[in-house]
Amino acid sequence: MGKLRVLSAKEVSEILEDHDFSKIRQRGSHIIYQKAIENSTITVVVPNYSEIRNGTLMSIIRQSQLPRSLFEVK
Repeated sequence: MGKLRVLSAKEVSEILEDHDFSKIRQRGSHIIYQKAIENSTITVVVPNYSEIRNGTLMSIIRQSQLPRSLFEVK
């Protein structure tokens, strides 16, 4: 496993949108993304901050079910 990059909400949003997540709504400083899968929907909440903390980023990775490598230093 590589080291996670320091990402902004905009960068995380781009990664999610590139992998078929759709922005559903934004309320205050939180952006809600969803992706339809077979019999369910994946919902991911992204805080609209200039730098997202590592713990929060790990939670986003877990919720989105995307590979961690997309968020790591290249």
